[in-house]
Amino acid sequence: MSAAGGQRSAASIDALLPQTQCTRCGYPGCLPYAEAIAAGDAPINQCPPGGGATISALSQLLGVPALPLNPANGVERAPLVAWIDETRCIGCARCLPPCPVDAIVGAPKFLHTVLTAHCTGCELCIAPCPVDCIELRPAAPDPAHDAVRHRERYAAHNARIARRAAERAAQIAAQKAALPQPAAPR
Repeated sequence: MSAAGGQRSAASIDALLPQTQCTRCGYPGCLPYAEAIAAGDAPINQCPPGGGATISALSQLLGVPALPLNPANGVERAPLVAWIDETRCIGCARCLPPCPVDAIVGAPKFLHTVLTAHCTGCELCIAPCPVDCIELRPAAPDPAHDAVRHRERYAAHNARIARRAAERAAQIAAQKAALPQPAAPR
């Protein structure tokens, strides 16, 4: 896909995406998809959460023809949010890591719940649940669909993951440094 006559930055493309971070487009998040579109490596019709409105906006921004939503990526539908059945949740915590915006709270062996105001409806928490206690329900009407807030929560989630990884690497390095050093060969 060439953005002939309307080459735009990945940031301007990303600003039009819904920021669900659902990966249904085939990319690990909205920004990588935007970067692929900007590079001409991805078509503009791969985002089911954005649907026709996003495709139309991308078409106008890039000066390319609008395409129908690619059905291989999913179908356009009203916004949904995750809901956890408290009677079935076993507190396994498998739903926590895949949530790209930290909208699920809980601790191992304790009940989990979804902060619906933060949930993007990405569906990434459903597959890891071993007891199928998570389902999608209609989202409360949100005329603004705050993509900026979702992008900020996604960035905070990624920063937290990176910070924990760096802390763990520093702990391992400190542990290795504290080990007795082998004697030099004689």
